[in-house]
Amino acid sequence: MFVFMGITLTPKVSSHIQVLARKRVREYQASIKVGSHRIPFLCSHIPPPCLFLLLPSFPFHPVLPQVSSHLQVLAKRKSREIQSKLKAMNLDQVSKDKALQTVANLSSAQIVSASVMKPQTSFPPPVRYWPGPVPGQPGHSQDIKPFAQPPYTTLPAPVPPPISYEALPPPRPAAIAAPVWQDRTISSAKLRLLEFSAFMETQRDREMHKHLFVHIGPSNPVYSDPVLESIDVRQIYDKFSEKKGGLKELYEKGPHNAFFLVKFWADLSSEVEEGSDAFYLVSSQYSGTENITISVSTKVCSFGKQVVEKVETEYAHLEGGKYVFRIHRSPMCEYMINFIHKLKHLPEKYMMNSVLENFTILQVVSNRETQETLLCIAFVFEVSTSEHGAQYHVYRLVND
Repeated sequence: MFVFMGITLTPKVSSHIQVLARKRVREYQASIKVGSHRIPFLCSHIPPPCLFLLLPSFPFHPVLPQVSSHLQVLAKRKSREIQSKLKAMNLDQVSKDKALQTVANLSSAQIVSASVMKPQTSFPPPVRYWPGPVPGQPGHSQDIKPFAQPPYTTLPAPVPPPISYEALPPPRPAAIAAPVWQDRTISSAKLRLLEFSAFMETQRDREMHKHLFVHIGPSNPVYSDPVLESIDVRQIYDKFSEKKGGLKELYEKGPHNAFFLVKFWADLSSEVEEGSDAFYLVSSQYSGTENITISVSTKVCSFGKQVVEKVETEYAHLEGGKYVFRIHRSPMCEYMINFIHKLKHLPEKYMMNSVLENFTILQVVSNRETQETLLCIAFVFEVSTSEHGAQYHVYRLVND
């Protein structure tokens, strides 16, 4: 006999109990094989009587075939749901594989039971915005969500004040380009020479014939044209009178942009007979920006000495938005007519040029009221050898 749980069992009783226990075990084993569970504590070392006594207190009931089949269907469906959720979660591959393996090792009843899943599945801890301590803040880190705002009630939007438009200041004027004729023609800031000519008119067979000794014709310069060449005004001081109102005094007074030198190659090829009915004339035309009266002084110099001066006055005429000044067919002085006649009687052109080397003319155009110099043109001469007649070249006078 032996003692179990304080109970003394005789051999006869023990033998009967063993028979009943074996029968009962076979019945339970048969029902368990039908289901999907196994009783984990049926071990061979437990004596059959003990097993028999423990079986009534085991909290598991035999699983019927219909119930087992239903549990398997639910387990497969639940398993698929769990696997889908695991795959959709933002986990690394190692964690995913471990979780899927855990699910695969579970029984149908464990998969269906929600209470079993919680301790078995290994999910990563919740992710925080700042996993570690916040720098500069005391205490432990907290799951702080950025841009968190307290709940608020909907309030009507404030009515914006009416928009007032303040008038903008007028735009600054762009830099105005200098007129195209400045630096390319005989012109200052206030006056421009449009045309100049000294000529002779004769009548033949009741027809008037005109011969140009010197001529500056109208021009239409463009910005691509080269600017005028420059000559030092000091190189020609000795060719003009140094008296009051001479070139040196005028240039020192300024403005410097009003001073020019014109070299003429005069055409003396016309046959001129003394005593013929020939007219020696000078015409000039200017354009200005102001409605003023101009005074035109023409000084003839020989060997640097002034020999004669002619002064004319002209009024402005408004034409095309500009003020135009014309001196038309002004008679040439007697000195000039005699000079041309004597020059023509020289046998050689080099002789003519030798005489012209010491012959100059200074023309000064000024405001009659203020005496401001508007233009000052120094003329020097040579005899033209071109078959095209009179020619000229313009220079700007500078003091470098």
